[in-house]
Amino acid sequence: MSATPDSSLANPEQLIADLRRQLAEREAELAECKAERDEALHRETATAEVLQVINSSPGDPAPVFDAMLEKAMRLCEATHGHVWRFDGEQLHAVSARGDTRFIEWLQDHSPIRPIPGSAADRVVRGERLVHLTDRREEEAYRDDPVFRGLVDTSGVRASVSVALRKDETLLGMINVYRQEVRSFTEKQIALLENFAAQAVIAMENARLITEAREALEQQTAAAEVLQVINSSPGDLAPVFEAILDKAHTLCGAALGSLFLYDGELFHAAATYGYPEDLAQRLRQGIVLFSTPQLLDDSVRWVHNPDLTLLDNPTARAVSGRGGVRTSLILPLRKDGRLLGAISCNRREVRPFADKQIALLQNFAAQAVIAMENARLLTETREALEQQTATAEVLQIINSSPGDLAPVFDAILEKAHTLCEAEKGSLNTYDGEHFQAVATHGLSPEYAAMLRAPQSKPPGSPPDRLLRGETIVQVPDASVLPFPIAQAATAIESVRTILYVPLRKETALLGYITVYRQEVRPFAEKQIALLQNFAAQAVIAMENARLLGELHQRTDEIAVEPRVRGAGSGAGRRVGPGRKIETVPCTATRRTDRLAGR
Repeated sequence: MSATPDSSLANPEQLIADLRRQLAEREAELAECKAERDEALHRETATAEVLQVINSSPGDPAPVFDAMLEKAMRLCEATHGHVWRFDGEQLHAVSARGDTRFIEWLQDHSPIRPIPGSAADRVVRGERLVHLTDRREEEAYRDDPVFRGLVDTSGVRASVSVALRKDETLLGMINVYRQEVRSFTEKQIALLENFAAQAVIAMENARLITEAREALEQQTAAAEVLQVINSSPGDLAPVFEAILDKAHTLCGAALGSLFLYDGELFHAAATYGYPEDLAQRLRQGIVLFSTPQLLDDSVRWVHNPDLTLLDNPTARAVSGRGGVRTSLILPLRKDGRLLGAISCNRREVRPFADKQIALLQNFAAQAVIAMENARLLTETREALEQQTATAEVLQIINSSPGDLAPVFDAILEKAHTLCEAEKGSLNTYDGEHFQAVATHGLSPEYAAMLRAPQSKPPGSPPDRLLRGETIVQVPDASVLPFPIAQAATAIESVRTILYVPLRKETALLGYITVYRQEVRPFAEKQIALLQNFAAQAVIAMENARLLGELHQRTDEIAVEPRVRGAGSGAGRRVGPGRKIETVPCTATRRTDRLAGR
């Protein structure tokens, strides 16, 4: 039996054709594998390069977006692209590539709100990605002329929009475009999603680094302000200036003030960014448009994103001449009492973020601490000054018994220095007339008028003291109809006068007057201090009276005959050719000892 020859050998041409076909298929498969390998290598290289950019620019996502967009467009065969950042309401273009018209359109229209029906709107509403073969078929293209301008100006057709999400929060999106109607492949879409993940990493890194840097800056600023507070106890000016400088720098504000509230007006104790003429006006005192809200102790701040929208003349003036658009005002309170306010302002409509408001609240708390420290220090210093002044006056009273002139001079000098008064007098009352016995800071002409006996016209301040009033304060002496008050205004430019009586029980011995040359009433603490000096004056006057009576009685006893009864011979030594000698009696010797003789 003979072997049957192989059929393939019987047709060698067919064999060669099959081998060539198989070789071509293998070469095609190899080329495809190589292409896939090269594509994968390009993707991995691009991914590695983007990660390298992330590592080399921590905290700055801008170069990451640029590098990522460039590689995404090249690998996805796209002609245009951009990266949006979403702030919760609007889309901001943070990176863009394409022709000039496309980039200019983005610059002119960013930020924008997501246009209803657009791919961006669908991403904002929760879609992970939106792949469109032709943007001209979108609802937004038909209904919105702004969006239609983008498509027509750049000639884009196919697009992919991929969301940038951290957990459930939308941070932004990547958009890439083609100028032809041609779908993107699944691999290209997967590559874009990978780049989106890298963008989220870069944004999250930047957020964490920014928060850490901001926290450090805030802690440093707070420490520097506390250092200023410690290094200048009682001096609020450098503290307020440091607070304003730190607050405006860290919160991106251009203009502001730190106000103190006097119960009616807000006076700028420090300003930031204002021209001098406007700063001077703020120092004189203004009524803030937010005053009614600040007076409510439940209000923690007053935030107006756009002052031009308020129907308030002060707000219109601030936004007009002051150039302020966004305003934030925080009250300064201590135990529910309004002490002042911090005002931070921006020239553009840009609301302050919650973190910035919290930072400003911290600065407001530091301002209150500084004010409270200054108040306590001032009260301590004033109490020491008052105690020292009181001790010095008492020392003068002890060192000059019976001599009232140095006592009155010392009382006037101390009283005027501690009570911030320029002029004044101490006047006594003899039962009919008042008469100045000491003056301070007065011209010779007016002092001479006061040293002459003065009557007490009905309704005049001295008459009111006689009728029992504890003090009489005249805020503006220019309105008094009495001649002596009119002379004080004309000669001494006196405006505010305070009368403090000198009383022994219910009897009026006189009064102390202190004058100011501006309308500025005396505070309760100053009145109490003057009443203390008045009490010292009464002590000195009573001591002088008692000492005068003692001297008078001593003199009367000294001239009395020191013998009892001329006929009895008691106390005499009589002899031929001798004078009569008197012997001091026991009462006289005791009186002399009391008188210090």
